[in-house]
Amino acid sequence: MSKGDSKHVYALIMAGGTGKQLWPVSRKKMPKQFLDLFDEGTMIARTLQRISGTVIADNIFIITSELGRKLMYASLTGFRPDNIIVEPSSRNTAPCIALATAHIKKRDPDAVTIVLPADHLVLDDQAFINIVEAGIEIASGKKGLVTIGIKPDRPETDYGYIQVDEQLSIPLAFAAGCDFMLFRVKAFAEKPDALTAMEFLESRDFYWNSGVFIWHIDAISREFERSMPDLYKDLLNIYDSLGTEKEPKVIEDVYSWIHPISIDYGIMEKADPVFVLTGEFGWTDLGSWDEVLKVAASRSLISEELPDDRLVQIDCENVFVRKPMGKVVCTIGLRDIIIIETDDALLICNKGESRRVGDVVDALRRDELEDYL
Repeated sequence: MSKGDSKHVYALIMAGGTGKQLWPVSRKKMPKQFLDLFDEGTMIARTLQRISGTVIADNIFIITSELGRKLMYASLTGFRPDNIIVEPSSRNTAPCIALATAHIKKRDPDAVTIVLPADHLVLDDQAFINIVEAGIEIASGKKGLVTIGIKPDRPETDYGYIQVDEQLSIPLAFAAGCDFMLFRVKAFAEKPDALTAMEFLESRDFYWNSGVFIWHIDAISREFERSMPDLYKDLLNIYDSLGTEKEPKVIEDVYSWIHPISIDYGIMEKADPVFVLTGEFGWTDLGSWDEVLKVAASRSLISEELPDDRLVQIDCENVFVRKPMGKVVCTIGLRDIIIIETDDALLICNKGESRRVGDVVDALRRDELEDYL
């Protein structure tokens, strides 16, 4: 896609998640994407900043909940209000993307859309943008869907994977000096067990699924029609209602009957062809406190001993404490522990176990302790 066609490039930022893996700091009323974890701005603000060099402001859409809309109004200035799409309820990523596709197609039937989560961390923005711009060029041909894969450095069991097939040529405009590769996708794999994850790593033909997608609006519409025909009919109904007095009721009705399903399972696993651009740009989904600590420590953003004279540790090693300022916390004889305290909740877990925090949130919900979620 030439520079003159950049007006047809859109971004869809998905910002409807609850971020329960970072409980008790991330809550329903202030989810992860609206947190400033590293004193560098909120996750959603950083995502907007990252993509704004490639997509003009009028073409950036955010899809979120009603609460997310209110948080955006409070935390983001200058964002176009009618580019905020509100889901009546959470139905996973396939319905989310279908709803947003209807909105973007109404605005521009020749749109090329970059779909990306609001709450992922990218350390090298320029490397990310280089890959995205190559993806835009590929997707503009309408011949398939494009995703971005991350080279794994460990046998991770909490990420989905993409298996690659034949390597393809990078578009000529991006070939000189590029440090990423293009493959045809062979298969998508769900989150594996530990043994399978090790096999993926050793095979060297599996990459982490970043959850970033790039496609022409016609290409994704065709895939919805082919693989999810019922949802495609709903998409058409929503499309026809947009801008009319029927719009709110049509969307409410659709969301009352559609089933939650991910875009990976509903579309990507069945689509053909799918291409993957692979590269390294310091990506993580920040899906646990262990991940947060790893990233922060690597960038000297935190240390195990916080500059707070109300934290006392005796005979402790590798203990991280996050607490409200002004509160005294004392630890004795602890090893490899994460302690996260807020005004009304306390989490204590072994390092390496924080991926299970979501189970804690589920248990609180079962016990009807909604005030703490």
